[in-house]
Amino acid sequence: MASPVGEDNWVDYVDHQLREATDLEARVRVIESFNDAVSAEPGSIKVWMAYCEYFWSLYNDCQPVSDAGWSPDEQELGRTIFTIDAALNLWQRGYEAVQYRLSDSHELWDRWISLEMELLRRTVTEAGVRRITQLFRNRLTVPHATWDRTSQMFSNFLSEYNRQAYESEMEQITRSAKNAKRLYALRDPFETKLSLAVKSGDTAAVRAEMLEYIDWEIKQHKGKRDALDNFKICLGLFSRALTGVLASDDTTWLNFITLVSTSQSDLKAGRARVSATLVPNMLDVLRRAVHHIPWSGPVWARYILAAEEAALTFADVERIKHAATNSPQLDRDGMTGVLDMYSAWCGYLKRTAMNPKASEEAVDVAEVGLSSALEDVKHWGQRKYGENYQGDPDYRLEKILIQFLTEKKEDIEGARAIWDELSQIPLHANSYDFWLNWYLWEMVVFTAHRAKVRSPTPNTQAQGLLVPSLATRVFTRALKVRTLDWPERILQVYLKHCNDYELAETLREAHDTIYKTRKGVEKRREREARQAAEAAQQAAAAAAQEQAAPADRNEDVPMTDASGSTSPGSKRKREPTPAEDDAANKRPRSETNGEDVKRDREHNTVFLWNLPADATQTKIKQFFRDYGHINNIDLKKGNDDAVALVEFRHSDDARAALIRDGKPFGERIIQVTPAIDCTLFVTNYPPDADEEYLRNLFKTHGEIHSIRFPSLKENAKRRFCYLTFRERASAEAALKLDGKALGGRYKLVVKISDPAHKQHRQGAQEEERELHVVNIPRSMKEDEVEGHFSKAGKVVSVRIPHAGTAFVVMQTKEEAQEAIKLMDKAMFGQYPIKVELSMPKGTKKKTATTWGAEEAGSPASTTPESTIPSGGGGGAARDRKVVILGIPDTMNEARVGNLLKPAGEFVKLTLHTRHGGAIVEYRDAASAGKAGLAIDGLEVEAGGGGQKLRVGTTEELFQSKGEKKVAGSDPSAHPEPEKQKKKPPTAAQLMPPPPSISRPQVTNGAAPGGPKKSNADFRSLFLGGGNNGGGGEGESAGKVDDKKTEENGSKE
Repeated sequence: MASPVGEDNWVDYVDHQLREATDLEARVRVIESFNDAVSAEPGSIKVWMAYCEYFWSLYNDCQPVSDAGWSPDEQELGRTIFTIDAALNLWQRGYEAVQYRLSDSHELWDRWISLEMELLRRTVTEAGVRRITQLFRNRLTVPHATWDRTSQMFSNFLSEYNRQAYESEMEQITRSAKNAKRLYALRDPFETKLSLAVKSGDTAAVRAEMLEYIDWEIKQHKGKRDALDNFKICLGLFSRALTGVLASDDTTWLNFITLVSTSQSDLKAGRARVSATLVPNMLDVLRRAVHHIPWSGPVWARYILAAEEAALTFADVERIKHAATNSPQLDRDGMTGVLDMYSAWCGYLKRTAMNPKASEEAVDVAEVGLSSALEDVKHWGQRKYGENYQGDPDYRLEKILIQFLTEKKEDIEGARAIWDELSQIPLHANSYDFWLNWYLWEMVVFTAHRAKVRSPTPNTQAQGLLVPSLATRVFTRALKVRTLDWPERILQVYLKHCNDYELAETLREAHDTIYKTRKGVEKRREREARQAAEAAQQAAAAAAQEQAAPADRNEDVPMTDASGSTSPGSKRKREPTPAEDDAANKRPRSETNGEDVKRDREHNTVFLWNLPADATQTKIKQFFRDYGHINNIDLKKGNDDAVALVEFRHSDDARAALIRDGKPFGERIIQVTPAIDCTLFVTNYPPDADEEYLRNLFKTHGEIHSIRFPSLKENAKRRFCYLTFRERASAEAALKLDGKALGGRYKLVVKISDPAHKQHRQGAQEEERELHVVNIPRSMKEDEVEGHFSKAGKVVSVRIPHAGTAFVVMQTKEEAQEAIKLMDKAMFGQYPIKVELSMPKGTKKKTATTWGAEEAGSPASTTPESTIPSGGGGGAARDRKVVILGIPDTMNEARVGNLLKPAGEFVKLTLHTRHGGAIVEYRDAASAGKAGLAIDGLEVEAGGGGQKLRVGTTEELFQSKGEKKVAGSDPSAHPEPEKQKKKPPTAAQLMPPPPSISRPQVTNGAAPGGPKKSNADFRSLFLGGGNNGGGGEGESAGKVDDKKTEENGSKE
């Protein structure tokens, strides 16, 4: 019978056994089954509780006073087996196995300590009191959910059995338990959310909360502080997960395996911060894992590798392989798991045979085993998919066999036959990567055998010159495949190869072949572009039909907000939103329509994985120096590694860069994967949403690499961003948020970003049918305006948003032009009117926006706005205002307002995105002074790269060109300017300065000859709300104003 899997199955299995156990021998077999259960589920509190309770019942049943019905002989023999020491030791073993399960370890502890105290009550001894006291001490230094209850139990125990030591014991435990309470407090938010999810009965919510908790716990384990405690708690959390809702979750098991494997590597390298006894045995972990997730090829592969590393015998490793192939679930998810397992098995055979000390028998076993594995996989695939199965896209088993034949058996022709066999399969023949790998193998063979006489390369006509003709033949065969996915790359390498190695005649033939092939490829690309464009148009038409649009395209309808309701603010709302401008340009899937796009980040980028932590942008550029121009590198560094998003100038360069996948970068082998369809276009979120808000909104769908906000320099009303996930599947999953209601006012728009797919807006403005009419009589009604303009054609609609201005929509563009000719400058009453085409607001981009007190949450101001003089001089309005510099051009007025709120309540904020600054007005000069000191040096929101704000003057603001984009912006769009050449001085600058006239003055608020006050003194005066001399806040502010006046006077 197969062993049970999972704690519930083990408990049921043993429970069935113990119900049938009617004699001592059967009861001992139940104990053996419980031992197997705790070995299979060592962190299960349910299994340990059942085991300890059963053993304790056997201890009681074998006592002379028991009425369990045992015979005297069984009781006597049972007392030698089920002793009190054995029972209490078992309770202790169970507790030590589950003590770091923070939420439920108290269940076993409470039962155990109650039994210990029950025994003490029967016979009170000093040793017994000391034992239980020590148990409480140990327990209270371990973080757990019921710490307060445990502490109360200890207090009651001391009051009853050791009153004289009560105060000292409680003081000591209070000191020693501080760390345990702190550690639990850090995890309390996760425990609370997990508990609520469990109570709700929502399994999906429990899984999501547990996965988030595990991710956070793994990060804590990587830190240096509390390394030992964090590791124990992390193991305890995995025990809860792998015996609960995540017992069959592949990702959780792989996370646990990686944690154990990394810890073992750290132990071997001498950099571990935990003892070897705490790290679980890798083989035991993997044995448990393959029972829980037998369909996981990567786990079976890790099991075989761990067995090899542990130096298990060939028979033991083969037994693991047979267990995998005998599992009916190995191909549950297709052939991926089968191929992963067989790749590990073949890798083991190859390494065993290629060991210099390998016996002939090991080499023969490998040769037979590798060939058999290929046949097994082929039959398995055909059994599952029939004749449609074409093998492993990465031909991993074939590569292993080729390496074995080439290096160990030196059977070059046999290895070449495998390459030739693979080339007959369309799956490989259509891949440029396959042909390049074959070519590289031929070149390796050519180099290794160059010293030998013409082997394996045939004779040539070059007077003894040895050339790699067989490598050249690989290219000629590849170019005969009409469906090759990237022939341009093959042509490029083919020409380079012939230039480097071949004879003149062969090089000439290569030029001919390349020229003819390139013409065919160009035609093929044009055909594909046309097909893609047609498909894009069809998709756009289908999407347009699905949208709820007015039946009559000529009918003008009121614009609506995100919720679909007409905006109540006015009759006419023409301000375009990002959802209107850009959402229509995005699509659910990645397509290309063949148009020339100015910049296509989404198709020109690749991810670099497993980079060393010390990787730099310069090193990455050197790594890709032969693969095209790099526009931008977004490098994110972790503790041990780094991930980079690299943008190339052209999509061909990005595809070429994929060749670097699996190549060494320093001491690491990195991965290069395309970043297509990993970026989302997101819009219609609240105006004050920053990067942290968006990360929290999308974090449940996968790991976010970066968030890129647009520059607001040319249009301050833009409100959208590009959010890039590290996995394509995560971006696909995040599309579920499309249409999500936010804050009761906004309906989120989420699309896969694709700049190649663009649709033109439709409407009266875009069709040049809407007219803007100015200077009409204030008393004129809409029907009167319609009557005048109907002379030029049919009027569709008339709107008068406010007195003196109207918007008139004509039936056709021609009628609109006719209306301009007839009505422009015509007299309406006593005034000539002005008639022109209505232009979208996007053509008059707004670069300065104002945020009032009502948006900022500040009290309404009754002070009218006043302009700030550009020169010197004083004034109340100027003193109430603070000029802020260094604001990134990706921040809108709402986000800036939220950033400035802690510095004090303001009346009005005017943001100048083109100049990278803002002017903030406060209620009075004192408030402005305090706010200025608090704002100066204030760090920009998270993601700002450490950028800080500074307070300046209006001259500095309007002379500034603005800060470069940060917080997810693309630095390549605004490259760092080089040192600009100094302009020659003007004539005015060459004039000598006028002599300065100054008057005696008191500087820095100090008497002549007295100590000067520093900036810190003035800062404390403002922010502290007082001064050194007992004056009030206004007095302090007045002193600063006097100082400014004196300084201005000295410059006049």
